Amino acid sequence: MKNLIIISAPSGAGKTTLCRSIQAKVPQIKWSVSYTTRKIRKMEKTGIDYHFISESTFKELIDNSFFAEWEKVHGFYYGTSKDFINNVIKNNEMLLLEMDVKGALSIKKLYPNKTFSIFITPPSADHLRERLQKRGTDSKYRINIRLQRIKEEMKYVSKFDFNLLNDDLEKAKDQLLNTILKIKKGDNNGIKNNTIS
Repeated sequence: MKNLIIISAPSGAGKTTLCRSIQAKVPQIKWSVSYTTRKIRKMEKTGIDYHFISESTFKELIDNSFFAEWEKVHGFYYGTSKDFINNVIKNNEMLLLEMDVKGALSIKKLYPNKTFSIFITPPSADHLRERLQKRGTDSKYRINIRLQRIKEEMKYVSKFDFNLLNDDLEKAKDQLLNTILKIKKGDNNGIKNNTIS
């Protein structure tokens, strides 16, 4: 069984919105709450969106081998609890993980037989810029950093099991749900290495 469903995408590609739609429709799938050193945004809640911790606490957890994977992204640390993942696998449950591409590949390497990875592709860089600006959570400087990183992240698409184009949010929600339900049933045939458009 593929216990770990990883969703990755460049910033602003809609991965959080897509993940939340899966949570609402398939509540028995657990949600991985990452640890981060970035500041909490409006509408976010500690322990639900992220575990918000200080950089010094994060570094202590690194030293104590607490994380299955961790990355520094856009100047902030993000990490996933090793014990939480191991308990999900031990209990034969399913876990949805939203993470950056490097974190996703680290998890795939650690749990190769338990992971199914999905990359959400945005329609274009211009579309992403517009979405990031509308979101209103980042300065122009930080938006430019995110857009520079997108070029790097897009190089990893072929390393994912599945690529989903998010050019129509409602359509993408349905396609992602259908894909995850197939994985849940153990039907991985016909969805590996496909691109939905």
